[in-house]
Amino acid sequence: MLTSHSSIVSEVIRVLVIVFGALIMAVGLNLFLEPANVFASGATGIAQIIAGFLPLSTGVLLFLINIPIAMLGWFKVGRLFTFYSFLHVALTTFFLDLIPITELSGDILLNSVFGGAITAAGAAVALKWGASAGGLDIVALVLARMGDRPVGTYFMLLNGIIVIAAGFLYNWESSLYTLVTLYVGSRVIDTIHTRHVKLTALIVTKNPDEMRDAIHENLTRGITRIPARGGFDASEKEILMTVITRYEMYTLQQVVQEADPEAFTNIINTTTVFGLFRKDD
Repeated sequence: MLTSHSSIVSEVIRVLVIVFGALIMAVGLNLFLEPANVFASGATGIAQIIAGFLPLSTGVLLFLINIPIAMLGWFKVGRLFTFYSFLHVALTTFFLDLIPITELSGDILLNSVFGGAITAAGAAVALKWGASAGGLDIVALVLARMGDRPVGTYFMLLNGIIVIAAGFLYNWESSLYTLVTLYVGSRVIDTIHTRHVKLTALIVTKNPDEMRDAIHENLTRGITRIPARGGFDASEKEILMTVITRYEMYTLQQVVQEADPEAFTNIINTTTVFGLFRKDD
């Protein structure tokens, strides 16, 4: 959640970024993947597959699929994150119906590569600003918290179902090129935004009490306080160490900026966490 002093300008920028991400995602779908009959990852891929059998567009089906998922995310992941994720989905639906399906290239490989890269970029920029493309992003996170397994395991499983369904319901060539799209998309997301499930934040601050209270109020994460001394001015400081999920990184950035603009924060990729770590909100 955002702090009470969060800037309206910051929120406007976040909404504009989400609009831009939704537009990019719709462009990748309607100009590359849809004309080539290649499927995207997550709920978007599911919507594409179902659209082949129902008199509804991919955009409308994407919106309908995400309604129950948004309800799940509202209670299990976080309300603000879910709100912005659903906003991204709604905007993607709008742009999918606004942009005509146009074949720019007859080469299915080019469509798979560029479609995967563009749609992933649209999802990644939203993720970087505290939202997601909705769908299986939220489902995988909830399953990971329930089963204590990496989110990536559930992404692979859920997307594997999409690939197999595409093969059986359409043709195996579409299924194989969908794998290309999924691989390219994962690499693009890696470039734009970390895919690690957990991150360790080391916050060096002169206001440890205010920082602790702000983090507890907005993230509800455990914190370890380590005494420290400035190397240059020998001033008394503390290092606050906390482990968060990738979905909370944007919120943490906002909290730290509000509590202590002069704080130094180092974010470290965390492979595994042993011991007490809250998996359910």
